[in-house]
Amino acid sequence: MLKPNNSWMWYYDQQNDALMLDLGDDMIFRVAIPTKHLIPCAFTKTVFTVDDATTYQTFIENLNQLDLSAPRKAELALNAVAASRFHKPLMPKSWFFQELSEGLEPEQGDVVTLLTEFGEANYLVIENTGCASLCMMANIAPLTLTVSKEMAFCEVIKVMNNRMKSLEIEQESVVRFALVG
Repeated sequence: MLKPNNSWMWYYDQQNDALMLDLGDDMIFRVAIPTKHLIPCAFTKTVFTVDDATTYQTFIENLNQLDLSAPRKAELALNAVAASRFHKPLMPKSWFFQELSEGLEPEQGDVVTLLTEFGEANYLVIENTGCASLCMMANIAPLTLTVSKEMAFCEVIKVMNNRMKSLEIEQESVVRFALVG
């Protein structure tokens, strides 16, 4: 598992037209956020801060409840840190998702489920702005939003909180019997 340190650096790579994170030891992480969605400070070389490390740890701890490999969890968490720091503000696009009778008040790092008429997927909450939250797709398989639009792993969307439901984890039931006699 990746452990953040003070040598990590964010920088924008002109050649690859992407925000990158230099992890040291010849490891470079390419952020999944499209360039057009980056705020201006993303184009300046900056250090991976203590706040970034804290946010990363929050995301990693909450992702443990998902059935993802360790590398996929790290990928999702690093993309989520980048989104929390460098993503332009978005307007909610809640119309893709079913409204629920009771909404949530999610916190940063919570994993929630959103439903469309075509299926459902888990999302990592990056930021709650009151009545809506910036969320990142946490499923490997794409989710169909409409007949012509899908969301992929690590894509970001802002959604009203009344579209979210708590993550339900299926647990194997264990039946124990006492032997008597």
